[in-house]
Amino acid sequence: MLTRIKATLKHSVIYSIGNIATKLIGIVLLPLYTKHITVSEYGVLGILEITIMILTQVLILGQSQALLRFRDLEEYKAKRKSILFTIFIFLFGIGFISNLLGQNLASPISSLFFQPSQFTIYFKLCFYIIFLRIINNLFLSVLRAKEKSVFYATANIIKIAIILGFNIYFVAFAKIGVKGILYSYLIGDGLLFLILFPNMISEMIPKFDSKILRAALTFGFPLIFTSLAGMLLNMGDRYILKLLIDYKEVGLYNLGYKVAGVLNVFLIQSFSLALLPMAYKIYGKKGDKRYYSKMQTYFVFVLLWAGLSLSLFGKELIRILALNPDYWVAYQVVPYIILAYIFSGAKYIASLGLYLKRKTKYIAYNTIGAAILNIGLNFLLIPKYKMIGAAIATLISFVVLFFATYFVSNRFYKIPYENMKFLKMLVLAVVLFSLSTLTASLNILPRILIKIAVIISFPFILYPFNFYEPIEIDRIKQGWYKLTGLRKKKIKS
Repeated sequence: MLTRIKATLKHSVIYSIGNIATKLIGIVLLPLYTKHITVSEYGVLGILEITIMILTQVLILGQSQALLRFRDLEEYKAKRKSILFTIFIFLFGIGFISNLLGQNLASPISSLFFQPSQFTIYFKLCFYIIFLRIINNLFLSVLRAKEKSVFYATANIIKIAIILGFNIYFVAFAKIGVKGILYSYLIGDGLLFLILFPNMISEMIPKFDSKILRAALTFGFPLIFTSLAGMLLNMGDRYILKLLIDYKEVGLYNLGYKVAGVLNVFLIQSFSLALLPMAYKIYGKKGDKRYYSKMQTYFVFVLLWAGLSLSLFGKELIRILALNPDYWVAYQVVPYIILAYIFSGAKYIASLGLYLKRKTKYIAYNTIGAAILNIGLNFLLIPKYKMIGAAIATLISFVVLFFATYFVSNRFYKIPYENMKFLKMLVLAVVLFSLSTLTASLNILPRILIKIAVIISFPFILYPFNFYEPIEIDRIKQGWYKLTGLRKKKIKS
Protein backbone atom coordinates (compact mmCIF):
# COMPACT_ATOMS: atom_id res chain seq x y z
CA MET A 1 0.00 0.00 0.00
CA LEU A 2 2.86 2.38 0.83
CA THR A 3 4.16 2.08 -2.74
CA ARG A 4 0.76 3.02 -4.12
CA ILE A 5 0.48 5.98 -1.78
CA LYS A 6 3.95 7.18 -2.77
CA ALA A 7 3.06 6.89 -6.47
CA THR A 8 -0.13 8.88 -5.93
CA LEU A 9 1.73 11.55 -3.96
CA LYS A 10 4.51 11.73 -6.55
CA HIS A 11 2.09 12.45 -9.37
CA SER A 12 0.14 14.83 -7.10
CA VAL A 13 3.29 16.86 -6.49
CA ILE A 14 4.09 17.03 -10.20
CA TYR A 15 0.51 17.97 -11.09
CA SER A 16 0.64 20.61 -8.35
CA ILE A 17 3.56 22.26 -10.15
CA GLY A 18 1.35 22.79 -13.19
CA ASN A 19 -1.56 23.89 -11.03
CA ILE A 20 0.66 26.24 -9.03
CA ALA A 21 1.62 27.86 -12.32
CA THR A 22 -2.07 28.16 -13.15
CA LYS A 23 -2.81 29.78 -9.81
CA LEU A 24 -0.05 32.30 -10.42
CA ILE A 25 -2.36 33.97 -12.92
CA GLY A 26 -4.81 34.73 -10.14
CA ILE A 27 -2.27 35.42 -7.38
CA VAL A 28 0.85 36.96 -8.96
CA LEU A 29 -1.26 39.26 -11.11
CA LEU A 30 -3.36 40.52 -8.20
CA PRO A 31 -1.06 43.52 -7.54
CA LEU A 32 -1.27 44.36 -11.27
CA TYR A 33 -5.05 44.00 -11.38
CA THR A 34 -5.70 45.91 -8.14
CA LYS A 35 -3.51 48.77 -9.37
CA HIS A 36 -4.88 49.11 -12.91
CA ILE A 37 -8.53 48.01 -12.68
CA THR A 38 -11.24 49.03 -10.23
CA VAL A 39 -12.97 46.71 -7.74
CA SER A 40 -16.07 46.75 -9.98
CA GLU A 41 -14.04 45.81 -13.09
CA TYR A 42 -12.47 42.99 -11.08
CA GLY A 43 -16.02 41.87 -10.31
CA VAL A 44 -16.80 41.86 -14.06
CA LEU A 45 -13.70 39.73 -14.68
CA GLY A 46 -14.86 37.32 -11.96
CA ILE A 47 -18.25 36.90 -13.67
CA LEU A 48 -16.61 36.25 -17.06
CA GLU A 49 -14.09 33.74 -15.68
CA ILE A 50 -16.86 31.82 -13.96
CA THR A 51 -18.95 31.81 -17.15
CA ILE A 52 -16.00 30.32 -19.07
CA MET A 53 -15.47 27.62 -16.44
CA ILE A 54 -19.16 26.67 -16.22
CA LEU A 55 -19.74 26.44 -19.98
CA THR A 56 -16.50 24.52 -20.54
CA GLN A 57 -17.40 21.90 -17.94
CA VAL A 58 -20.96 21.55 -19.21
CA LEU A 59 -20.07 21.33 -22.90
CA ILE A 60 -17.37 18.70 -22.38
CA LEU A 61 -20.30 16.44 -21.40
CA GLY A 62 -18.34 14.39 -18.87
CA GLN A 63 -16.15 12.92 -21.63
CA SER A 64 -12.81 13.59 -19.97
CA GLN A 65 -13.98 11.41 -17.05
CA ALA A 66 -15.38 8.81 -19.46
CA LEU A 67 -12.02 8.60 -21.22
CA LEU A 68 -10.24 7.96 -17.91
CA ARG A 69 -12.68 5.21 -16.95
CA PHE A 70 -12.88 3.38 -20.28
CA ARG A 71 -9.13 3.26 -20.92
CA ASP A 72 -8.64 0.96 -17.92
CA LEU A 73 -11.57 -1.37 -18.56
CA GLU A 74 -10.36 -4.71 -19.93
CA GLU A 75 -12.97 -4.81 -22.70
CA TYR A 76 -11.84 -1.45 -24.12
CA LYS A 77 -8.03 -1.66 -23.80
CA ALA A 78 -7.61 -2.74 -27.43
CA LYS A 79 -9.72 0.22 -28.58
CA ARG A 80 -7.94 3.02 -26.75
CA LYS A 81 -6.93 4.90 -29.90
CA SER A 82 -10.37 4.72 -31.47
CA ILE A 83 -11.90 5.80 -28.14
CA LEU A 84 -9.85 8.99 -28.16
CA PHE A 85 -10.55 9.69 -31.83
CA THR A 86 -14.30 9.16 -31.37
CA ILE A 87 -14.54 11.43 -28.33
CA PHE A 88 -12.26 14.04 -29.93
CA ILE A 89 -14.36 14.30 -33.11
CA PHE A 90 -17.54 14.47 -31.07
CA LEU A 91 -16.26 17.21 -28.75
CA PHE A 92 -14.74 19.15 -31.64
CA GLY A 93 -18.19 19.24 -33.22
CA ILE A 94 -19.80 20.29 -29.93
CA GLY A 95 -17.19 23.02 -29.45
CA PHE A 96 -17.51 24.31 -33.01
CA ILE A 97 -21.33 24.52 -32.89
CA SER A 98 -21.38 26.13 -29.45
CA ASN A 99 -18.78 28.67 -30.54
CA LEU A 100 -20.76 29.49 -33.69
CA LEU A 101 -23.91 30.01 -31.63
CA GLY A 102 -22.00 32.01 -29.05
CA GLN A 103 -20.57 34.43 -31.61
CA ASN A 104 -24.06 35.12 -32.98
CA LEU A 105 -25.72 35.36 -29.56
CA ALA A 106 -23.01 37.45 -27.87
CA SER A 107 -24.92 40.70 -28.40
CA PRO A 108 -28.27 39.46 -27.00
CA ILE A 109 -26.50 37.82 -24.05
CA SER A 110 -24.58 41.02 -23.28
CA SER A 111 -27.88 42.92 -23.07
CA LEU A 112 -28.48 41.09 -19.78
CA PHE A 113 -25.68 43.24 -18.35
CA PHE A 114 -25.56 47.00 -17.97
CA GLN A 115 -22.87 47.64 -20.60
CA PRO A 116 -24.04 45.72 -23.70
CA SER A 117 -21.55 47.10 -26.24
CA GLN A 118 -18.62 46.38 -23.94
CA PHE A 119 -19.86 42.92 -22.96
CA THR A 120 -20.42 41.84 -26.58
CA ILE A 121 -16.67 41.68 -27.30
CA TYR A 122 -16.11 40.08 -23.90
CA PHE A 123 -18.50 37.24 -24.65
CA LYS A 124 -17.16 36.69 -28.17
CA LEU A 125 -13.69 36.21 -26.72
CA CYS A 126 -15.11 33.94 -24.01
CA PHE A 127 -16.66 31.56 -26.56
CA TYR A 128 -13.36 31.23 -28.46
CA ILE A 129 -11.64 30.40 -25.16
CA ILE A 130 -14.34 27.84 -24.26
CA PHE A 131 -13.90 26.06 -27.61
CA LEU A 132 -10.16 25.65 -27.04
CA ARG A 133 -10.56 24.57 -23.43
CA ILE A 134 -13.01 21.80 -24.30
CA ILE A 135 -10.39 20.18 -26.56
CA ASN A 136 -7.46 20.92 -24.27
CA ASN A 137 -9.22 19.37 -21.26
CA LEU A 138 -9.74 16.15 -23.22
CA PHE A 139 -6.08 16.02 -24.25
CA LEU A 140 -4.93 16.71 -20.69
CA SER A 141 -7.09 13.79 -19.52
CA VAL A 142 -5.11 11.53 -21.86
CA LEU A 143 -1.90 12.63 -20.13
CA ARG A 144 -3.51 11.89 -16.77
CA ALA A 145 -4.61 8.43 -17.90
CA LYS A 146 -1.08 7.66 -19.10
CA GLU A 147 0.37 9.16 -15.89
CA LYS A 148 2.44 11.62 -17.92
CA SER A 149 2.38 14.13 -15.09
CA VAL A 150 5.66 15.81 -16.13
CA PHE A 151 4.39 16.56 -19.64
CA TYR A 152 1.09 17.71 -18.13
CA ALA A 153 2.81 20.14 -15.77
CA THR A 154 5.30 21.40 -18.39
CA ALA A 155 2.58 22.17 -20.94
CA ASN A 156 0.59 24.09 -18.33
CA ILE A 157 3.63 26.04 -17.17
CA ILE A 158 4.36 27.15 -20.74
CA LYS A 159 0.73 28.21 -21.17
CA ILE A 160 0.78 30.20 -17.95
CA ALA A 161 4.07 31.90 -18.80
CA ILE A 162 2.55 33.13 -22.06
CA ILE A 163 -0.64 34.30 -20.34
CA LEU A 164 1.42 36.04 -17.66
CA GLY A 165 3.50 37.96 -20.18
CA PHE A 166 0.54 39.07 -22.29
CA ASN A 167 -1.44 40.02 -19.18
CA ILE A 168 1.30 42.39 -18.10
CA TYR A 169 1.48 43.92 -21.57
CA PHE A 170 -2.27 44.31 -22.16
CA VAL A 171 -3.15 45.54 -18.65
CA ALA A 172 -0.12 47.65 -17.64
CA PHE A 173 1.04 49.01 -21.01
CA ALA A 174 -1.79 48.71 -23.55
CA LYS A 175 -4.24 49.53 -20.71
CA ILE A 176 -7.19 47.64 -22.19
CA GLY A 177 -8.17 46.06 -18.86
CA VAL A 178 -10.58 43.13 -18.86
CA LYS A 179 -10.48 42.76 -22.64
CA GLY A 180 -6.69 42.41 -22.51
CA ILE A 181 -6.94 39.70 -19.85
CA LEU A 182 -9.32 37.73 -22.09
CA TYR A 183 -6.95 38.16 -25.06
CA SER A 184 -4.20 36.70 -22.87
CA TYR A 185 -6.34 33.65 -22.01
CA LEU A 186 -7.14 33.10 -25.69
CA ILE A 187 -3.47 33.22 -26.73
CA GLY A 188 -2.44 30.90 -23.87
CA ASP A 189 -5.10 28.27 -24.60
CA GLY A 190 -4.31 28.45 -28.33
CA LEU A 191 -0.64 27.75 -27.61
CA LEU A 192 -1.55 24.85 -25.29
CA PHE A 193 -3.57 23.27 -28.10
CA LEU A 194 -0.58 23.56 -30.44
CA ILE A 195 1.62 21.86 -27.84
CA LEU A 196 -0.78 18.99 -27.10
CA PHE A 197 -2.24 18.19 -30.51
CA PRO A 198 0.92 16.77 -32.19
CA ASN A 199 1.36 14.38 -29.25
CA MET A 200 -2.29 13.29 -29.45
CA ILE A 201 -2.08 12.32 -33.13
CA SER A 202 -0.10 9.19 -32.26
CA GLU A 203 -2.75 8.31 -29.64
CA MET A 204 -5.57 8.17 -32.21
CA ILE A 205 -6.58 6.11 -35.22
CA PRO A 206 -9.19 7.59 -37.61
CA LYS A 207 -11.99 5.24 -36.66
CA PHE A 208 -15.27 6.62 -35.34
CA ASP A 209 -17.07 4.08 -33.15
CA SER A 210 -20.69 4.98 -32.39
CA LYS A 211 -21.00 2.18 -29.81
CA ILE A 212 -18.08 3.61 -27.85
CA LEU A 213 -19.60 7.07 -28.04
CA ARG A 214 -22.94 5.83 -26.73
CA ALA A 215 -21.22 4.07 -23.82
CA ALA A 216 -19.10 7.15 -23.07
CA LEU A 217 -22.13 9.44 -23.15
CA THR A 218 -24.07 7.07 -20.89
CA PHE A 219 -21.23 7.25 -18.37
CA GLY A 220 -20.65 10.97 -18.80
CA PHE A 221 -24.24 12.21 -19.09
CA PRO A 222 -24.91 12.36 -15.32
CA LEU A 223 -21.59 14.16 -14.91
CA ILE A 224 -22.93 17.02 -17.07
CA PHE A 225 -25.37 17.82 -14.29
CA THR A 226 -22.66 17.15 -11.72
CA SER A 227 -20.35 19.65 -13.42
CA LEU A 228 -23.06 22.26 -13.83
CA ALA A 229 -24.30 21.88 -10.28
CA GLY A 230 -20.72 21.79 -8.98
CA MET A 231 -19.86 25.00 -10.79
CA LEU A 232 -23.02 26.70 -9.54
CA LEU A 233 -22.22 25.45 -6.05
CA ASN A 234 -18.69 26.89 -6.24
CA MET A 235 -19.33 30.00 -8.29
CA GLY A 236 -23.03 30.74 -8.67
CA ASP A 237 -22.94 33.04 -5.64
CA ARG A 238 -21.10 35.66 -7.77
CA TYR A 239 -24.14 35.96 -10.03
CA ILE A 240 -26.42 36.33 -7.00
CA LEU A 241 -24.10 38.90 -5.40
CA LYS A 242 -24.21 40.87 -8.65
CA LEU A 243 -28.01 40.58 -8.79
CA LEU A 244 -28.64 41.54 -5.15
CA ILE A 245 -25.71 43.89 -4.43
CA ASP A 246 -23.25 45.13 -7.11
CA TYR A 247 -20.04 44.39 -9.04
CA LYS A 248 -17.92 45.87 -6.22
CA GLU A 249 -19.16 43.23 -3.77
CA VAL A 250 -18.48 40.58 -6.41
CA GLY A 251 -14.93 41.91 -6.79
CA LEU A 252 -14.24 41.76 -3.04
CA TYR A 253 -15.71 38.27 -2.72
CA ASN A 254 -13.81 37.11 -5.78
CA LEU A 255 -10.52 38.28 -4.28
CA GLY A 256 -11.15 36.49 -0.99
CA TYR A 257 -12.21 33.37 -2.90
CA LYS A 258 -9.00 33.45 -4.97
CA VAL A 259 -6.81 33.61 -1.88
CA ALA A 260 -8.74 30.73 -0.26
CA GLY A 261 -8.63 28.95 -3.62
CA VAL A 262 -4.88 28.48 -3.23
CA LEU A 263 -5.83 25.44 -1.14
CA ASN A 264 -8.05 24.13 -3.93
CA VAL A 265 -5.58 24.56 -6.78
CA PHE A 266 -2.35 23.63 -5.01
CA LEU A 267 -3.71 20.62 -3.13
CA ILE A 268 -7.24 19.48 -4.00
CA GLN A 269 -7.11 19.72 -7.78
CA SER A 270 -3.56 18.36 -7.95
CA PHE A 271 -4.43 15.41 -5.71
CA SER A 272 -7.66 14.64 -7.55
CA LEU A 273 -5.83 14.50 -10.88
CA ALA A 274 -3.56 11.76 -9.54
CA LEU A 275 -6.06 9.88 -7.34
CA LEU A 276 -8.75 8.75 -9.76
CA PRO A 277 -6.49 7.00 -12.31
CA MET A 278 -4.70 5.21 -9.44
CA ALA A 279 -8.00 4.32 -7.72
CA TYR A 280 -9.27 2.66 -10.90
CA LYS A 281 -6.04 0.67 -11.29
CA ILE A 282 -6.06 -0.87 -7.79
CA TYR A 283 -9.81 -1.41 -7.50
CA GLY A 284 -10.56 -5.00 -6.49
CA LYS A 285 -6.97 -5.73 -5.52
CA LYS A 286 -5.72 -6.63 -2.05
CA GLY A 287 -5.66 -3.65 0.29
CA ASP A 288 -7.67 -1.36 -1.97
CA LYS A 289 -10.13 -0.24 0.72
CA ARG A 290 -7.37 0.48 3.24
CA TYR A 291 -5.60 2.52 0.56
CA TYR A 292 -8.72 4.61 -0.04
CA SER A 293 -9.28 5.06 3.70
CA LYS A 294 -5.72 6.11 4.54
CA MET A 295 -5.59 8.46 1.57
CA GLN A 296 -8.59 10.34 2.93
CA THR A 297 -7.03 10.61 6.39
CA TYR A 298 -3.67 11.81 5.07
CA PHE A 299 -5.28 14.14 2.56
CA VAL A 300 -7.60 15.77 5.10
CA PHE A 301 -4.65 16.12 7.50
CA VAL A 302 -2.70 18.07 4.88
CA LEU A 303 -5.76 20.12 3.91
CA LEU A 304 -6.54 21.12 7.50
CA TRP A 305 -2.94 21.97 8.32
CA ALA A 306 -2.51 24.02 5.14
CA GLY A 307 -5.98 25.53 5.50
CA LEU A 308 -5.24 26.59 9.08
CA SER A 309 -2.03 28.28 7.92
CA LEU A 310 -3.76 30.10 5.09
CA SER A 311 -6.65 31.21 7.34
CA LEU A 312 -4.32 32.59 9.99
CA PHE A 313 -2.44 34.73 7.46
CA GLY A 314 -5.33 35.54 5.10
CA LYS A 315 -5.52 39.18 6.21
CA GLU A 316 -1.78 39.74 5.80
CA LEU A 317 -1.74 38.04 2.39
CA ILE A 318 -4.52 40.20 1.00
CA ARG A 319 -2.84 43.38 2.25
CA ILE A 320 0.36 42.34 0.49
CA LEU A 321 -1.30 41.31 -2.78
CA ALA A 322 -3.89 44.09 -3.10
CA LEU A 323 -2.19 47.45 -3.64
CA ASN A 324 -5.51 49.27 -3.40
CA PRO A 325 -6.86 49.46 0.21
CA ASP A 326 -10.39 49.24 -1.18
CA TYR A 327 -9.78 45.49 -1.60
CA TRP A 328 -8.52 44.74 1.93
CA VAL A 329 -11.84 43.83 3.59
CA ALA A 330 -11.96 40.75 1.33
CA TYR A 331 -9.97 38.79 3.96
CA GLN A 332 -13.14 38.28 6.01
CA VAL A 333 -14.47 35.50 3.74
CA VAL A 334 -11.21 33.52 3.57
CA PRO A 335 -11.68 31.18 6.62
CA TYR A 336 -15.24 30.24 5.60
CA ILE A 337 -14.22 29.37 2.03
CA ILE A 338 -11.16 27.41 3.17
CA LEU A 339 -13.28 25.25 5.49
CA ALA A 340 -15.73 24.70 2.63
CA TYR A 341 -12.84 23.57 0.41
CA ILE A 342 -11.68 21.11 3.08
CA PHE A 343 -15.08 19.41 3.04
CA SER A 344 -15.00 19.54 -0.77
CA GLY A 345 -11.66 17.68 -0.82
CA ALA A 346 -12.90 15.08 1.66
CA LYS A 347 -16.05 14.65 -0.43
CA TYR A 348 -13.97 13.82 -3.50
CA ILE A 349 -12.49 10.73 -1.82
CA ALA A 350 -15.82 9.85 -0.19
CA SER A 351 -17.35 9.62 -3.68
CA LEU A 352 -14.88 6.95 -4.87
CA GLY A 353 -17.41 4.16 -4.36
CA LEU A 354 -19.79 5.83 -6.81
CA TYR A 355 -17.09 6.16 -9.47
CA LEU A 356 -15.81 2.63 -8.95
CA LYS A 357 -19.32 1.12 -9.15
CA ARG A 358 -20.29 3.40 -12.08
CA LYS A 359 -23.10 4.99 -10.07
CA THR A 360 -22.26 8.50 -11.27
CA LYS A 361 -25.92 9.53 -11.39
CA TYR A 362 -25.89 9.70 -7.57
CA ILE A 363 -22.99 12.14 -7.72
CA ALA A 364 -25.22 14.28 -9.93
CA TYR A 365 -28.20 13.97 -7.57
CA ASN A 366 -26.14 14.98 -4.54
CA THR A 367 -24.42 17.89 -6.26
CA ILE A 368 -27.67 19.22 -7.73
CA GLY A 369 -29.28 19.05 -4.29
CA ALA A 370 -26.35 20.93 -2.72
CA ALA A 371 -26.45 23.55 -5.50
CA ILE A 372 -30.17 24.16 -4.95
CA LEU A 373 -29.52 24.47 -1.21
CA ASN A 374 -26.68 26.90 -1.92
CA ILE A 375 -28.83 29.10 -4.16
CA GLY A 376 -31.57 29.25 -1.54
CA LEU A 377 -29.11 30.09 1.24
CA ASN A 378 -27.52 32.80 -0.90
CA PHE A 379 -30.85 34.53 -1.49
CA LEU A 380 -31.56 34.22 2.25
CA LEU A 381 -28.19 35.41 3.60
CA ILE A 382 -26.73 37.82 1.03
CA PRO A 383 -29.26 40.68 1.48
CA LYS A 384 -28.32 40.97 5.18
CA TYR A 385 -24.71 39.75 5.33
CA LYS A 386 -23.51 40.46 1.74
CA MET A 387 -20.30 38.55 0.86
CA ILE A 388 -20.09 36.96 4.33
CA GLY A 389 -23.56 35.53 3.72
CA ALA A 390 -22.36 34.04 0.43
CA ALA A 391 -19.35 32.48 2.18
CA ILE A 392 -21.50 30.95 4.95
CA ALA A 393 -23.92 29.58 2.34
CA THR A 394 -20.99 27.95 0.54
CA LEU A 395 -19.69 26.36 3.74
CA ILE A 396 -23.06 24.92 4.77
CA SER A 397 -23.67 23.54 1.26
CA PHE A 398 -20.32 21.75 1.11
CA VAL A 399 -20.77 20.22 4.57
CA VAL A 400 -24.18 18.87 3.53
CA LEU A 401 -22.75 17.59 0.22
CA PHE A 402 -19.93 15.76 2.00
CA PHE A 403 -22.27 13.88 4.33
CA ALA A 404 -24.73 13.07 1.53
CA THR A 405 -21.91 11.72 -0.64
CA TYR A 406 -20.41 9.71 2.20
CA PHE A 407 -23.64 7.90 3.08
CA VAL A 408 -24.78 7.26 -0.51
CA SER A 409 -21.36 6.03 -1.66
CA ASN A 410 -21.11 3.60 1.26
CA ARG A 411 -24.38 1.99 0.18
CA PHE A 412 -22.71 0.70 -2.98
CA TYR A 413 -19.09 0.24 -1.86
CA LYS A 414 -18.36 0.50 1.85
CA ILE A 415 -14.95 1.91 2.67
CA PRO A 416 -13.87 1.99 6.37
CA TYR A 417 -12.88 5.66 6.54
CA GLU A 418 -11.25 6.87 9.77
CA ASN A 419 -14.06 9.21 10.79
CA MET A 420 -12.90 9.81 14.37
CA LYS A 421 -9.52 10.96 13.15
CA PHE A 422 -11.26 13.33 10.72
CA LEU A 423 -13.30 14.74 13.63
CA LYS A 424 -10.24 15.16 15.88
CA MET A 425 -8.35 17.08 13.18
CA LEU A 426 -11.33 19.27 12.35
CA VAL A 427 -12.10 20.23 15.96
CA LEU A 428 -8.44 20.97 16.68
CA ALA A 429 -8.07 23.19 13.61
CA VAL A 430 -11.23 25.18 14.43
CA VAL A 431 -10.18 25.63 18.09
CA LEU A 432 -6.67 26.77 17.14
CA PHE A 433 -8.03 29.27 14.61
CA SER A 434 -10.56 30.61 17.11
CA LEU A 435 -7.85 31.09 19.76
CA SER A 436 -5.60 32.87 17.25
CA THR A 437 -8.23 35.58 16.70
CA LEU A 438 -7.46 36.77 20.24
CA THR A 439 -4.10 38.08 18.94
CA ALA A 440 -5.75 40.70 16.70
CA SER A 441 -4.91 43.56 19.10
CA LEU A 442 -1.20 42.65 19.38
CA ASN A 443 1.61 44.28 17.43
CA ILE A 444 2.50 42.64 14.14
CA LEU A 445 5.69 40.82 15.24
CA PRO A 446 4.29 38.98 18.30
CA ARG A 447 1.08 38.32 16.35
CA ILE A 448 2.97 36.65 13.52
CA LEU A 449 5.19 34.64 15.92
CA ILE A 450 2.14 33.33 17.80
CA LYS A 451 0.44 32.35 14.54
CA ILE A 452 3.56 30.48 13.39
CA ALA A 453 3.69 28.66 16.74
CA VAL A 454 0.02 27.68 16.36
CA ILE A 455 0.69 26.26 12.88
CA ILE A 456 3.71 24.25 14.04
CA SER A 457 1.80 22.86 17.03
CA PHE A 458 -1.02 21.32 14.98
CA PRO A 459 0.50 17.84 14.26
CA PHE A 460 2.06 17.62 17.75
CA ILE A 461 -1.19 18.32 19.61
CA LEU A 462 -2.78 15.40 17.73
CA TYR A 463 -0.26 12.93 19.23
CA PRO A 464 -1.74 12.61 22.78
CA PHE A 465 -5.16 12.03 21.22
CA ASN A 466 -3.98 8.67 19.72
CA PHE A 467 -4.13 10.04 16.22
CA TYR A 468 -1.06 8.24 14.85
CA GLU A 469 -0.66 4.47 14.39
CA PRO A 470 2.62 2.85 15.56
CA ILE A 471 3.69 2.19 11.96
CA GLU A 472 3.07 5.85 11.13
CA ILE A 473 5.21 6.95 14.09
CA ASP A 474 7.99 4.68 12.84
CA ARG A 475 7.74 6.12 9.33
CA ILE A 476 7.86 9.68 10.69
CA LYS A 477 10.95 8.83 12.75
CA GLN A 478 12.65 7.21 9.75
CA GLY A 479 11.89 10.26 7.64
CA TRP A 480 13.24 12.56 10.33
CA TYR A 481 16.43 10.53 10.71
CA LYS A 482 16.90 10.50 6.98
CA LEU A 483 16.36 14.25 6.77
CA THR A 484 18.63 15.22 9.68
CA GLY A 485 21.14 12.37 9.72
CA LEU A 486 20.70 12.02 13.50
CA ARG A 487 20.76 8.22 13.42
CA LYS A 488 24.19 8.21 11.76
CA LYS A 489 25.52 10.61 14.36
CA LYS A 490 24.25 8.39 17.17
CA ILE A 491 25.86 5.32 15.63
CA LYS A 492 29.23 7.11 15.35
CA SER A 493 29.10 8.26 18.93
